[in-house]
Amino acid sequence: MPSKRPSDDAVRNWTEKWVASVSDYSIFAISLEGLILTWNQGGTAIHGYKPDEAIGRPVDILYSEEDRQKGVPATGLELARRTGRYDAEERQTRRDRSTFWASVLITALHAEDGQLAGFVNTVRDLTDKKAAHHKVLESERRFRMLVNGVTDYAIFMLSPEGIVTNWNSGARRIKGYAAHEIVGLHFSRFYMPEDVAAGLPQRGLAAAAKDGRFEAEGWRVRKDGTRFWAHVVIDAIREDDGTLAGFAKITRDITERMESSRLLENARKALFESQKMEAIGKLTGGVAHDFNNILQVLRGNLELLEERHSRDVWTHERLDKAIDAVERGAKLASQLLAFGRRQPLQPVVTNLASTIRGMDDLLRRALGETVEVETAVAAGLWNTLVDIHQLENVILNLAINARDAMPDGGKLTMELANVMLDDAYVAGLSDVPAGQYVMLAVTDTGTGMAPDVVERAFEPFFTTKAEGHGTGLGLSTAYGFVKQSGGHARIYSEVGYGTTIKIYLPRSTATAVEPSPRPSVKLQGGTETILVVEDDPKVQSTVIDTLSGLGYRVLKADNAEQALTIIRSGIHVDLLFTDVVMPGLPRSPDMAGQAVQLLPSLRVLFTSGYTQNAIVHGGRLDSGVELLSKPYSLEQLACKVRQMLGTASSTDVARAPRLPSGHTGTRGFRVLLVDDDPALLEASGELLKVLGHDPVMTCSPKDALRLLKDRTFDVLLTDLAIPGMSGIELAEEAVKLKPTLRVIFASGNEMPEMLAVPFRWNVLRKPYTLDELDGALGKSEL
Repeated sequence: MPSKRPSDDAVRNWTEKWVASVSDYSIFAISLEGLILTWNQGGTAIHGYKPDEAIGRPVDILYSEEDRQKGVPATGLELARRTGRYDAEERQTRRDRSTFWASVLITALHAEDGQLAGFVNTVRDLTDKKAAHHKVLESERRFRMLVNGVTDYAIFMLSPEGIVTNWNSGARRIKGYAAHEIVGLHFSRFYMPEDVAAGLPQRGLAAAAKDGRFEAEGWRVRKDGTRFWAHVVIDAIREDDGTLAGFAKITRDITERMESSRLLENARKALFESQKMEAIGKLTGGVAHDFNNILQVLRGNLELLEERHSRDVWTHERLDKAIDAVERGAKLASQLLAFGRRQPLQPVVTNLASTIRGMDDLLRRALGETVEVETAVAAGLWNTLVDIHQLENVILNLAINARDAMPDGGKLTMELANVMLDDAYVAGLSDVPAGQYVMLAVTDTGTGMAPDVVERAFEPFFTTKAEGHGTGLGLSTAYGFVKQSGGHARIYSEVGYGTTIKIYLPRSTATAVEPSPRPSVKLQGGTETILVVEDDPKVQSTVIDTLSGLGYRVLKADNAEQALTIIRSGIHVDLLFTDVVMPGLPRSPDMAGQAVQLLPSLRVLFTSGYTQNAIVHGGRLDSGVELLSKPYSLEQLACKVRQMLGTASSTDVARAPRLPSGHTGTRGFRVLLVDDDPALLEASGELLKVLGHDPVMTCSPKDALRLLKDRTFDVLLTDLAIPGMSGIELAEEAVKLKPTLRVIFASGNEMPEMLAVPFRWNVLRKPYTLDELDGALGKSEL
């Protein structure tokens, strides 16, 4: 049987009970006059009023005084009266006068005849919902503040098509656009034109849409057209259903980081280059001394042979070839020292204008008629501090390289100008300080160089020439010289358009020095006394023979200690010619200093194949020091010695030893020389040889007596004070063995009173000169 339909009264009854029991909503009736007619549990829970406190009172009690004065309650009822309902969110007041956000729905009630009977007001407490909503809004606000406050990153959104939809302050700072200038435009305008043409922006979006993320670095363009190196991240943004909503794009300007990386890489390369240079310099310096000593022995003896056998054409030609080979070896050693920045420079303050103009004729002869030479010198050219001779070699080397790059002829331009290298230019060049420089540019119209060749052009032994047409040391030695001079060099070249090599030398504010005239190649000898100090016996022998051939009186010492002994003995010496690098103490420069203190008029000439940290510091020869680098020629030696000693009495080369004035001209004596000082003994022996005598030397009186028993001597030359046996006692025993023996006593003190002795004697007071020794020997002949 069908169920019986509830009566309308029953439904109304249930409804009233349900409304009365609802606690989440405040539901109550309002009369046409605005009085509260009913009240449920929700009204008590939400508003705080009990039924007896609310029923019969105007609905205004649920509003603040301010809202009542504004007519908010009446407005809600009026709208419900006219439209049938009023729906809003508004602030209401509880019994304790606290306020809360409420959802208010006022519905008009009509009687069966259609007349308005009253209203039903439904109120829901939105406090928790509003708080949650407020938190969301606050979070969004803070997020927007955060994003907009980021200035180091450009953060913005893109539509799926790549249209900019929002813009933060970092984007404005980095890219230069204000939000109203860029929102609504395609993001491809930030890319380089060539990248846009290649479709790079679209590929980035496609990759992000496919993989969720795209990351890259590249050049980007600001509003003003300037470039910056950017790190870019594009993230795909999707709806809950996976639909692509757009992209989040983050861009960072990392130009400074890239520049820092470039500078770091340059510094790393510079450190590697410095370490390589140091290693090559040490290797070169380690072998240069011994290698140049070998070359000196070869060259000296070859030139001595040439002097003796120059009339033999066959021998002369071969000696010339051998000497030429020695010169090539010496040039190779010099180039290695130059590249390793170890060559001894003698810089002077000069104006390069005169140097360049003075080389015009030399360059034209070296380059030939097919190469046009042009020189341009800027007005007011500054001075610079440089070794002029070495710079001329560098210029000639660069010019010859340019000639080889122009096989069919061309134009060589040399330019001198004042330049300023600023901080931007020297950034990354750790060994090039900013400042004022004199620039020398050598430009040719030749074949040019590819970038990889330019990068290696300053490396030693790197050459693009065919085998046998160059060592590859030309540019590297020029670079080494420039760096050792405190300067900077750079190559600018393009294949087919020629090459420019620019050399920058630091400006000097000192007054320029006029370059000294080139020395004459005419050989000049002399009769002065030269003390040769050399630890290599072969080099020593060669030098002594060469100087003797020039007419000089030559003494020798194997080391610095022997040299000082000879100097202290009082023997007259005009020139000290000493190797720089020798074993033992004192060091050669210290020995020379002590020698000059003992003999103030003594001239000192150093020679060496390698001088680093001895008389060369910071790549420059110490002030006041004279150096003849090994290997040197006969002409170079003769010229330098004559320059040190002053003008010679004769410009002809003496081919035999010159004897002192008043020399007796007698035959050479067989002399037994006795002295307990080995160095002085050897020096005196050399003087006897210069005078044409035949000395036999010993430090021991006992050995002297044994020699007298076995050999014949004309003269006994003995020191007066000898340990173990005095010179007088030795002479007495010697004359017993050889009654005809003549005796010369050498002493630094006064001769003691002597009783009558059965032999002829005289005295030679130390220190004695060569003339005094010759005179004493002459008297012994009487």
